[in-house]
Amino acid sequence: MMRADNAMSTVDGNVLAGMLAGVLDGDATTLVGVCAGCGAAAALAETVVEIDETCAIVRCRSCTHTLLTVLRDGEGVRIVLGMLRELRRGAL
Repeated sequence: MMRADNAMSTVDGNVLAGMLAGVLDGDATTLVGVCAGCGAAAALAETVVEIDETCAIVRCRSCTHTLLTVLRDGEGVRIVLGMLRELRRGAL
């Protein structure tokens, strides 16, 4: 079966490092996000990310709610917040 060029792949949150480098200072994958749906706190590197050429949908690994969406276009990167209650640097 052939895969379409714009087909989504599912990967872990480490893919966000490059995408968010220009928006957030430092390694974004170490930031801790708290899900407003289930209250789970985890580093962005531990999220589930559905990604294609134009966007990355970042989901909570515990309950699968969409925490945020990263959109890439000719003008740069936009972050659309979903069920992300909190984003912080530091320990869980």
